[in-house]
Amino acid sequence: MDIIETPLLVLLPLRPEHAREMAGALSDPGLHAFIGGAPLTAQELRARYERLVAGPAGWRNWVIRLRADERLIGYVQATIDDTTAELAWVIGTPWQGRGLATESAKALVGWLGTQGVKQVVAHIHPDHAASAAVAAAAGLHPTDELKDGEVRWERTV
Repeated sequence: MDIIETPLLVLLPLRPEHAREMAGALSDPGLHAFIGGAPLTAQELRARYERLVAGPAGWRNWVIRLRADERLIGYVQATIDDTTAELAWVIGTPWQGRGLATESAKALVGWLGTQGVKQVVAHIHPDHAASAAVAAAAGLHPTDELKDGEVRWERTV
């Protein structure tokens, strides 16, 4: 998997070794209000990362490193099925509100366009205004379709 770079960020292919630092970055219980679940321990996160790395070829996951201080601050992922990719992004609470999720999502959409992906999709809780703003900034638009209570957003690449 490729490293994806932006002026502020480096998206690094996920490795189990990222778990300890990512457990800290994702430790705020409030972060899980819309995505569900609860913060995982470093050990639990490592086990999850091992599964993700070993998973199907269409599962693509990157951790987000902030260039300014080399810290891991969140992740982006794309589940690719033929020419469609379903996206997700999570930025740790201390780094939210700085445009970093938007920069990550735009970079991922741009990279996917170079990989033969024709359509990108995201499912966003209707009350999650911040994620809706990220999706809109990355060129996605909401549809009338709901999946598990979340609005389907999409864009042709």
